[in-house]
Amino acid sequence: MNIETANRLLQYRKKHNLSQEELAAKIGVSRQAISKWERAEASPDTDNLILLAEIYGVSLDELLKGENAKKADSENNEQNNSEPNSGDGYNYSYSYSYGPNGETETKYEKVDKVSFKNGIHVDSKDGDHVHINFKDGVHVHDKNGDKVHVGWDGIHVEENGKQRVYTDENGNIMVDEELKRRHKNKSKWNKFPFFIFPILAFAWWGASGVCFGWALSWICLLTIPLYYTLVDAIYERKASHFAYPVLVAIAYILFGYFNVCGGWAVGWLVFLTIPIYYWICGLFGDDDEHNECKCNECE
Repeated sequence: MNIETANRLLQYRKKHNLSQEELAAKIGVSRQAISKWERAEASPDTDNLILLAEIYGVSLDELLKGENAKKADSENNEQNNSEPNSGDGYNYSYSYSYGPNGETETKYEKVDKVSFKNGIHVDSKDGDHVHINFKDGVHVHDKNGDKVHVGWDGIHVEENGKQRVYTDENGNIMVDEELKRRHKNKSKWNKFPFFIFPILAFAWWGASGVCFGWALSWICLLTIPLYYTLVDAIYERKASHFAYPVLVAIAYILFGYFNVCGGWAVGWLVFLTIPIYYWICGLFGDDDEHNECKCNECE
């Protein structure tokens, strides 16, 4: 600990009319430890620094860096209070540690931000934003680039940078033709009674007794979520929507029962392809596309 900080600890203790013994009893250390801190012969750990700051009624920055830190905090607070929430800033959690020469090091970590100034503003550290106020309405933006705006000028929905739903000059809600077509086709495939075929296959396979009969025929039912998630993945153009782990489970069961590729002993390796699959989805922009928010609230 540097001598300036040590002197500051001494002055704060005297200002609060505490002896070294009294202060030591409050934070659960020895009097000798207090004496060493105030002579810059040793440094209190983070927990003791927090206790000292609470006893003296100051912030950790002020305790360690003095009045300059207090003034800087005051200026930052004034600036934050005078400016509307921009949506692109974040609160930071911080912790203190000591460098090799005893200097204080501050570590910052980005965290979620919530503000109630001029409305409700939520900014996720992952890149999602929600802004609600009476003047501008509701703005929702996710890290993939999808946007929803509901305000006095109507409704606007963007998907992957393309406007899909909007309100025209007459107040009519319009839907993008491509989106209409996609949803129409998706609805058609979802209405198809695919589940009947796996159920019939399950019953025939089990009753016939071939290939382990009832013991294995139930995997036919696992094709039901495969079908519907495949339809969703195709028409939403997001491969991550496909129930790939279910497909992997089917493959593992078949490897085991039919002793393919080492059977149960080696077949479990197919589960390692699951994170690889979703990693590939991310590479092609399935999860992290258009992270930057460009709405009026966030600029």
